Amino acid sequence: QVQLVESGGGLVQPGGSLRLSCAGIGSTFSISDMGWYRQAPGKQRELVASISIGGRTNYADSVKGRFTISRHNAKKMVYLQMNSLKPEDTAVYYCNHPRFPIPSWGQGTQVTVSS
Repeated sequence: QVQLVESGGGLVQPGGSLRLSCAGIGSTFSISDMGWYRQAPGKQRELVASISIGGRTNYADSVKGRFTISRHNAKKMVYLQMNSLKPEDTAVYYCNHPRFPIPSWGQGTQVTVSS
């Protein structure tokens, strides 16, 4: 059974940085493209970054140049380095497949950007 566990969120001031981690447990994680999504209150979940098995990355325009996605296949981990954070980045962040997300989403990790 596939399980995704996100961590690393928190409260940060505008302009600050956070690094999110996603652990793939009991999964074929290392042979899957992966992505980071976020869902802000009252809004739909959106894909903000993705990384292919080979390391090719894509970003939503709203985070391009500020966020960096990376992965460590042997550790079954995906990371999201978030710099120059803005209040509009406030959301719950999730990891999952970027095109065919599995039904069992993780609990997510809350990121709050506020002064």
